[in-house]
Amino acid sequence: MIVKEQKPNFAFLLIVFVGCSIFLFLIDQIYTIIHMLEKLAANANVNLVYVETILKIIGIAYIAEFASHITKDAGQGAIAAKVELAGKILILAMAVPILTVIIETIINMIPTG
Repeated sequence: MIVKEQKPNFAFLLIVFVGCSIFLFLIDQIYTIIHMLEKLAANANVNLVYVETILKIIGIAYIAEFASHITKDAGQGAIAAKVELAGKILILAMAVPILTVIIETIINMIPTG
């Protein structure tokens, strides 16, 4: 707080640096989780394309949230809202193929006749 009051530009850079450092510190754990999910998907005979898409969606959500918080810390609430909206639209766009497969599966399960 003291740094933010005295030198707001330096405080912003410090926030970005600490956030990126925490992310880099957690990369090994993130890799372990991704590897475990890919193994589970392979064992369950799930198409890896869907797992990769879901992981990308999760990544977009985290990155959009991180960027939104940084812009809010910089005092740019309007830009933060736009970043959140962009993240949501990207997530929706990436989810369309998965939603299509789910809907097609449900339609194929409904008996006709």
